[in-house]
Amino acid sequence: MQAPAFVDFYELLQISPNADADTIHRVYRILAQRFHPDNQETGNPENFKILTEAYRILAEPEKRAAYDVQHRETRRLTWRIFDQSTAPMGVDGEKRKRDGVLTLLYRKRVTTPDQPYLMLKELEDLLGVPKEHLEFTVWYLRESQLIHRADSGRFSITLKGVDAAEQALERKGSISLLTSASTSASRVA
Repeated sequence: MQAPAFVDFYELLQISPNADADTIHRVYRILAQRFHPDNQETGNPENFKILTEAYRILAEPEKRAAYDVQHRETRRLTWRIFDQSTAPMGVDGEKRKRDGVLTLLYRKRVTTPDQPYLMLKELEDLLGVPKEHLEFTVWYLRESQLIHRADSGRFSITLKGVDAAEQALERKGSISLLTSASTSASRVA
């Protein structure tokens, strides 16, 4: 029997993993009103059920701590692009960082098109590269119009960036790997 797919409760509630209990409660109440089955306009019993499960887990400190361990591990497995410890410095290392950022933003756009953004801190964590080492990379990708930075400081891939990411993935033969990695990562959970 296949394990159920991992659900990112933070994405579901549209909150940061660092959100405090009050924020979780407020956001849950707003979304619960929207998706409650009694709501004639926007009610959705399935969404309400998943939303309530997310709140039940995240509102209780012990359950949230256990979930956070699983959440971090799943994100690490799902988004891992390259092993930074073996990434060479210099021009080759810079190209790999650019490919890594583009691949992450490409994957984010494909998997969650309604929220295709990543913060610099998320890129830092997912790539295992300190912010200081990503500044040139981000500048280059922005100037090349491959990524866009919103006013909120979040980054997303542009149409031109999607083309560049797909070319890079095809060169590496990673496009099928990209989709199978996210599938297998969800099975791990």
